[in-house]
Amino acid sequence: MPKTVLVPIADGTEELEAVSIIDVLRRADATVTVASVDNLQITASRGTKLVADKLISDCKNTEYDLIALPGGIPGAEHLRDATTLIRLLKNQKDQGRLYAAICASPAVVLQHHGLLGNLKATCHPAFVHQLENSTAIESRVVVDGPCVTSRGAGTGVEFALMLVALLYDEEKAKAVAGSMLAIFDMN
Repeated sequence: MPKTVLVPIADGTEELEAVSIIDVLRRADATVTVASVDNLQITASRGTKLVADKLISDCKNTEYDLIALPGGIPGAEHLRDATTLIRLLKNQKDQGRLYAAICASPAVVLQHHGLLGNLKATCHPAFVHQLENSTAIESRVVVDGPCVTSRGAGTGVEFALMLVALLYDEEKAKAVAGSMLAIFDMN
């Protein structure tokens, strides 16, 4: 049975991070829903137009195996302010299901709403001062329990491959990485 993934987007989302997450997880045969907290079509941080599958309000009664947040400013701020998304994330954490964020989103969204607590996390260097637990900030991808964080656009594929490994297994992540000529290492 395919795993279900929610990737929320907003005006100002970092497009490379969003597309890396969506693409890699779809290559792994996950059912990925892209949901906008704004309008169906958004303008990403570098001016790219992205079209969501649905609005976040249409997702409020759905459970996902993973919710993965791209970063970007002001995209992460729009995600932070989306009440429906925050309810979904808090439920995800309470149920012990995977949730993930990259770039500004670990600090701007997860830390802001108490979704990190004492978990180890990383984020974009411009936002690390907002993390309460800064023991892992230099790592490219950090996994602590059900929470996965990463640094930014340059770590997007590595981040997404780790999500594949956690949703499925390391072999599937290696297979997806191989088809993309990428390198995957759980260490």
